[in-house]
Order: sequence, then C-alpha cells, then structure tokens
Amino acid sequence: MTKILLSLHVLAAIIAIGPVTVAASMFPPAARRAAPTDVGTVALLHRICRVYAGVGLTVPLLGFATAAAMGVLGSGWLVTSIALTAAAAGILIAFVLPRQEELLGQLKEEQGVDRAGTARLAMFTGVFNLLWATVTVLMIVRPGSTTGA
Repeated sequence: MTKILLSLHVLAAIIAIGPVTVAASMFPPAARRAAPTDVGTVALLHRICRVYAGVGLTVPLLGFATAAAMGVLGSGWLVTSIALTAAAAGILIAFVLPRQEELLGQLKEEQGVDRAGTARLAMFTGVFNLLWATVTVLMIVRPGSTTGA
C-alpha cells in the first residue's frame, strides 16, 4: 500500500504542482508583453494556476497518507517539508494569484501593466518555486533515509 500511496503522491506533485510553477513563471513576462486588447494567453496562464492550485491539494493529502503508512510523521525532514509546503501554499494564495488577478483585470480594462507590478509578481513566484524545489529535494534526499541514496 505504501508504494501505491507514494506513487500517487509523486504523480500528483508532478501533474499538479508542475503546471502551477511553469504557468506562474510565464505569467509576469506574458502580462508585460500583452496588448490590452489581447489577454487570452495571460488569462489562460492564470486559469492554469488557479485550477492546478486546487488540484494540488491532493499532494499534501497523499503525502500525509504516505508518511503515516511509512511511519515517518514525526521525522524532521517531513515536518520541515510540511512547513515549506504550507509557506508555498500561503504565498500562492496570498500573493501570486491575487496579483495575477489584479494584472489581468488591468489588461481587461485596457490599461497597461507597470513593470514594478510584474516584477513583484515574479519575485513572489520565484519564492513559491524555490520553496517547492526545496521540498522536492527534501523528499528525495531525506535525512536518515533507508534507501541508501
């Protein structure tokens, strides 16, 4: 059962978190280049971020189930990963998605977007992506791992 849960957890991370990190990274430059009358690409990138953020909720749920099955819920690397995952989710919900909506709204109202706004969004997106990269490394390296890797 552990192998099935772990496989589902990894697949969920790849399928759900991957698109969010890529689309969120593409959003700021796409918003800068977008003509106020052509917001299709920017709207699509925002929709990908929103939808896959919701789908991404399966990642920690499957992660908790996997950790419980493996008996590692109290491990330091896992607690750290949980905290970093919560921080990444908080940044996505509090900073990335609202700023995307704000910039998309400006474009839909045929206003231009300012470089400072897209730069701030890019910064928050970078922090979000860095947190997920750190969690990924922790999941692979796992201090005290019995995999021999």
